[in-house]
Amino acid sequence: MNAEPSPPSAPGLLIGRSALLDEVSPELGRRPAVAVITGEAGVGKSRFVHALLRRTRTTSPDAVTLVARCQEADTPFPFAPLVEALNHFRPRPLPADLPPVTGALHALLPDLADRIPPAPPPLGDPRGEHHRVLRALHAYTAALGDAVLVVEDLQWADASTCAFLRTVIADPPPRLGLVLTARSGTVPHRDAEGSDGLPFPLRTPAHVTVVERHLAPLSAAETGELAAGLLGVRAVPDEFADRLHRWTGGLPYVVEEVLRGWPGSAEFPTGVAGEPPLPASVRRVVVERLRGLPLTARQVVAAAAVLGEPAPVELLRSVAGLGEPETRGALAAALREGVLHASPRDGGYAFPYDLARRAAYEAVAEPERPVLHLRAARALARHTSPFPLAGMAEHYRRAGRPAQAARCLEAAADRAAGDGDAGMAAAHYLGALRNGPSPVARDRVALKLARVALNARPGPQVPAALRQVLDQHSLGPGPSGEIRLLLGLLLRNQSGSGLEALEEIARAVPDLLVVSTGQAARALAITAIPSLKGWPVGEHRRLLAEAERLLPGVEEADLRSAVLANRATALALMGDPSAWEAVADLPGTLTGEAAARVYANLAGAANSLGRPERARAFQARAWQEVRTNHAPYLEAFVETTDVVAAFTSGRWKGLLGRAERAEAQYQDVPDFHAEALLVCGLLRLHTKGQTDVARRLLERAVETTALDTGVVLTAAAAAVARVHLAAGRPSQAVQAVEGALHHVRRTGAWVWATALVPPATEALVRDDRPGEAHRLVAELAAGIADRDAPAARAALLTCRALLTATDDPQSGHAPSDALYASAADAWTRLERPYEAAYVKEARGLHLLASGVPGGRTVLHEAIAAYQEIDAVWDVLRCQRELREHGQTTVRRPGALGYGDHLSPRERAVARLASLGLSNREIASELVLSHRTVEHHVARALRKLGVSSRTEIGPQLGP
Repeated sequence: MNAEPSPPSAPGLLIGRSALLDEVSPELGRRPAVAVITGEAGVGKSRFVHALLRRTRTTSPDAVTLVARCQEADTPFPFAPLVEALNHFRPRPLPADLPPVTGALHALLPDLADRIPPAPPPLGDPRGEHHRVLRALHAYTAALGDAVLVVEDLQWADASTCAFLRTVIADPPPRLGLVLTARSGTVPHRDAEGSDGLPFPLRTPAHVTVVERHLAPLSAAETGELAAGLLGVRAVPDEFADRLHRWTGGLPYVVEEVLRGWPGSAEFPTGVAGEPPLPASVRRVVVERLRGLPLTARQVVAAAAVLGEPAPVELLRSVAGLGEPETRGALAAALREGVLHASPRDGGYAFPYDLARRAAYEAVAEPERPVLHLRAARALARHTSPFPLAGMAEHYRRAGRPAQAARCLEAAADRAAGDGDAGMAAAHYLGALRNGPSPVARDRVALKLARVALNARPGPQVPAALRQVLDQHSLGPGPSGEIRLLLGLLLRNQSGSGLEALEEIARAVPDLLVVSTGQAARALAITAIPSLKGWPVGEHRRLLAEAERLLPGVEEADLRSAVLANRATALALMGDPSAWEAVADLPGTLTGEAAARVYANLAGAANSLGRPERARAFQARAWQEVRTNHAPYLEAFVETTDVVAAFTSGRWKGLLGRAERAEAQYQDVPDFHAEALLVCGLLRLHTKGQTDVARRLLERAVETTALDTGVVLTAAAAAVARVHLAAGRPSQAVQAVEGALHHVRRTGAWVWATALVPPATEALVRDDRPGEAHRLVAELAAGIADRDAPAARAALLTCRALLTATDDPQSGHAPSDALYASAADAWTRLERPYEAAYVKEARGLHLLASGVPGGRTVLHEAIAAYQEIDAVWDVLRCQRELREHGQTTVRRPGALGYGDHLSPRERAVARLASLGLSNREIASELVLSHRTVEHHVARALRKLGVSSRTEIGPQLGP
């Protein structure tokens, strides 16, 4: 059976072969010429020849083209492919003086009987008759004149066809181009009969042009290019191209079959083990090849299919149950047929592509599979070092030996945990539990799983598995309490179950007190860490006091370190002045994952409180520890903490891309995902002016966050309030902050209200609710009175300055000027450029509203400050405010130098246009005239070099 499409199903897609075609085509034109094209089945030999013939017809339009295809047959008919090709071809008028010998073709070509000389009398000698037919075919071919004869799949050619080709090659007609294709896994050789699919040696006279080329499978990049062409898209993701290459081995035919009927959607319909469905056509090709193998070769192929990875001869021999000589002979047969390939990288033998292995595995009778898997598990234990424990576990599982599978997985997990790979360890422990180990082993594995899962980002399966073990009630107080504690931590940190997690940890304390004061103190210290969705801060302080009471009785160094680390974290998050003393009390032996966790917590707390120097020092220490330990959860923790700090400090250049990568990578950890969504939303708002996009991202952040230690809820609400305020909707701005204010009031965590209270105060003032504004500011002042919270104090100064608009609207100077100046200075000292610019903006507007000179200058200072951090949306808002107060915007020297680059306003307008908004909608969004928007869109199209709004997006970049 021919394993290649003929004619090609997508003739325009000749991926990765253009240079080769450029080499072969001119060589074939130097007649007489012989071109040999080899390659394994499905590599695209027929497609290549099809393109070569198209090229030949272009350069030699009068040339005759004959295509003969050899077929695999048990009893082949002599000259069958040649007879088929000649009978399907009606040649132009042949010379009248055809040699009489061509009359010998009457029996082979009865349809041409009227165009060739009469049949000669019989010779009575079969060998003589055969020789005369060969001479006749040669003469007939020569009479065609300028001709190209293609003979495909030469590995299946009958003896008579081979004899004819040997005759032609030895003495080719002067104007003949001969193209031969043959199946071969390696580059052809000219000196050995039967090598690489050629059934005869390729020996030509010196004057004959010979070109031999081997078609290798496509690379991963070329596979992706072919897939994109077949799917009708510009490109496919690199990850998908790599997977497709692994599945198909880069064989174009297999790629086409896999993608046949592909819907063009983003998700590929994968089957078992994340692979695509096995195309029936690919299965048939593999099965037909297997049928042509001797029994011992099929046994070796079955062994290779069961093993699944490149395997040496000894391993294949053990699984197949054969002797070494038999195995080597069988392997040679499988290699000859291209069913298996040598793997130079691994020094073993394997299938050319994953789907071929699947087809071969499915061809193994089901009753035989468990036997082979059991042999494979035992053979791996005998012949490999170190043991491939996970692979052995899978073989034991498929052999129906779950207990052995669980033992192997537990050992594999122990090895991974020892190597610092928490993610792999958690996956193997979870697999061990799923294999149904004995109760003793189950409880032991569950405790190990709980210990590594915290640093592994394992997904929802782990909490479910731990609950199942706890529900068995077979654990003693110590393991039960520890698993419950670790389950609570897992729910708190990774599963988005905030209060449920705290309650789970609290339930662990009684069990832990029975066996370990240290474990109980650790649990209490963990529940002492506050959050906006948790208990009131007072309750967390009570729990911390309980942990501190137990601390003197904690003798274990690791548990004492854990309690001290959680104590320092809790105090810092509360803004307690003693937090930094608690940090100083941390033991110097604190390293690795524990150190990374506590210093990342401290960095986030210090950043939120307004201690930038401490935040940087803590963050540097956290990165140092993370880089020496492979803990995916902690890497995500430190990265998102860094992203939030970068936004807070105004380091916005390149931050959006980084935040979007974090958002994509950390979707399995709610609080980290929420923080990444938050920063994406804030940057989309401030640097792009995409208010609708920003609000959607901020809403997702609020919905995603689990506990929130003062970052997401307040900042998201504040940003939405600013959007409403910019659009002149103060009452909606008040509504936007109410939910976050409720959490702050319920918990008493006013140190986390830094971002929230200033816009909330502004909204209340502009909504004519001054009494509520004063009460809110008083609450903030009382809530941070005894706290170490410089950022919250700067926010308080800002709020008091905003309140002066209600106290003395006609006074543009003291005391309001002093308050605004103090607030701006405070924010500058805290390295918060956005907040400092916001205060300048508010002061400038206050001065303009009061009619006091200097407001325009101050507002321009705010614009300059916003421009420093690329806050385009805020710049546009300030410029609009100047216009509303009858002021014209005067650019600073050099500000006209945008040249072919977009100005901030043009970029904002272009961004909204790329999202599909009409000019009228953009005008409403940015408070501009319809005519102004038209001008900005026209300039943006010109500067970006595009002709339509739909082309703007890719040119703008992120």
